[in-house]
Order: sequence, then structure tokens, then C-alpha cells
Amino acid sequence: MTTSGARPLDPGQLETYFALMEAVSLLQHHVEQQLRAEGGISYVQFQLLARLADSDRPLTMTQLADGVVYSRSGLTYQAGLLEKAGLITRSTFPDDERATVVTLTEKGAALFERVLPGHIEVSRRLLFEPLSATDVRHLGEVMTRVRDHMRARPPRSAAPRKRRPGTAR
Repeated sequence: MTTSGARPLDPGQLETYFALMEAVSLLQHHVEQQLRAEGGISYVQFQLLARLADSDRPLTMTQLADGVVYSRSGLTYQAGLLEKAGLITRSTFPDDERATVVTLTEKGAALFERVLPGHIEVSRRLLFEPLSATDVRHLGEVMTRVRDHMRARPPRSAAPRKRRPGTAR
């Protein structure tokens, strides 16, 4: 694999990288199938419902985008689909009319509760079944370190928007 001047990964790093990416893709594929079959929603939509269900208050679109690491425009589209289905509501934030607040509806909470057991079962069967309790603890520690390292730089959705030349501030 050519690296165009970048320091190459050693064979063990490369093997680990590809194994991780394949495992994530396979897990996400099976989770997506389960969510579509049981709830008619995508994985991203499930993540949005999960974030809202886990919160004790409504969340702004930016908070949701950061939590699921999704673009602002993509999140707006997904939120529109969820709102049209009656699973969430969107409104302006009382303290800042530029911000949009998202609230989980009763219908959205019920759908989340309906698909969650299947989601857990797919995760258990595919991710945790082949691992020992020690493996799970180690994997959790490693992935937490990796996630925290990646989150040290704000996700794209949290980065300040670039102004187009000639636009007012």
C-alpha cells in the first residue's frame, strides 16, 4: 500500500485496522437490517432516538450531530424524516432562536423501546458472544482510549462554520 510520504503502518497495525473496519461494517450491517425490519428506521435514526431517549431533556441539533458524529445537513434530513413520522418534534430554542431543539415524542419513545431488545440481541450475538468478560473489559478500555483521543478534536459538526467570501458576520 503506497503512503505518499506518510509514515506507513506496520503489518500488525494494518491488520488490526482492517479487522476493526470489517468488524464494524459487519456489525453495522446486521444492526441496520434488524432496525429496518423491526422499526423501519436506519441506524442513524436509531442513534438519534437513543440519544434523545437517554437524555433527561430535549437536545439541540448541534448536540445531536456531535453525539452521533453526523453532518449538520445530514442530521437535518434525518430529523425531518423522523419528524414526518411523528417520532420527534423540532422547535426553536427559547434562549437562541437560531438553535433548533429536538424532543422525542411518545411515539418515538415507544418505537425506540420496541427495537431496543433486538438491537441488544444483535450486539450481544455478534460482538460480545465470542469474547470473555476479560476481553470485553479490555476492549472497552482500548476503545474508550481511542474514542477519547479522537474526540479531543471536535467533530466536524462542532467546528465553527466557514464563512463564504462576501457574507456578513
